[in-house]
Amino acid sequence: MGPMSRVLSGIAPSGDFTLGNYLGALRHWVTFQDDHDAFYCVVDLHALTEPIEPDVLRSNTFDAALNLLAVGLDPERCTIFVQSQVPGHAQLHWLLEATAYDGELRRIIQYKEKSAQQQSVRSTLLAYPVLMAADILVYRATHVPVGEDQKQHLELSRDIAQKFNNDFSESIAAHGHGDGFFPLPEPLITGPATRVMSLRDGTKKMSKSDSSDNSRINLTDDADTIAQKIRKAKTDPEPLPSEEKGLETRPEADNLVGIYAALSGRGKAEVLGEFGGGQFSNFKNALVELCVAKLAPIASEMKRLMADPGHVDQVLIDGADRARAIAAETMSATRDIVGFVRKH
Repeated sequence: MGPMSRVLSGIAPSGDFTLGNYLGALRHWVTFQDDHDAFYCVVDLHALTEPIEPDVLRSNTFDAALNLLAVGLDPERCTIFVQSQVPGHAQLHWLLEATAYDGELRRIIQYKEKSAQQQSVRSTLLAYPVLMAADILVYRATHVPVGEDQKQHLELSRDIAQKFNNDFSESIAAHGHGDGFFPLPEPLITGPATRVMSLRDGTKKMSKSDSSDNSRINLTDDADTIAQKIRKAKTDPEPLPSEEKGLETRPEADNLVGIYAALSGRGKAEVLGEFGGGQFSNFKNALVELCVAKLAPIASEMKRLMADPGHVDQVLIDGADRARAIAAETMSATRDIVGFVRKH
């Protein structure tokens, strides 16, 4: 993968960002900005898959951008913007709808899970994987960082790109784009997956939407709050195991050891080599110190940025300007390929 490969990823404006968001995605985004042409967007169009108040959406969108800056994304090294401020996302979405079929969209796991919980399902919930494909393809991104729960969406994006290239192969070649216009985006491997689970239930993913605030560590939490949540985290009465296989039937222990490993840049086996056989209380004290050391600077930077909203606004304006320019090039070529009449 060359240094000029283009990376695209987005995050939803759905409330406080958590330790799970940071370990699962955001810390990797920070490293990608040095080696790739990186685009990171707040995907506010995706928020419309469910009912949301306009004021809440507006506030959450700004907060999401603020979080991206606080964790270390640098607008001098990457492009940070809001999805809805780049018309190409919605424009390409409609064109790609023509290449996607109802059956393959209904097979998406998240659609099946969410629609099963709702009496009336919005069409946006069914169609949002196509919008995800448009998010990627409008920048002709080559790589997408994905977690385990997003692999199916990336596979669909690749299928849609391939089908568009096949459907319009003659027109693509006639307009000088060779064998294919859209690249088939590849998953960007980030090393061992860090799936952070709830502090109250090791079988459930740590989530911004969980009603129990004690189930998650928010990036806005101060040192005292972090310490309190970790010390109250659910555990079992047994000492920590000395080997990783001892975590297999102990989800809460596995989760806490995994958090420590991810924050320290070590493997679980190495962490257990240090703490295995000891009581949870000692391990939790060490985890508190590590969490505070890693997250306190983020919370501090967030407070600084909140006092300077004009700076955050300007970052989003500049980011949208750059994103729009690139998306406009893609859309101009796509319109020619599809056969739309150019305005004179």
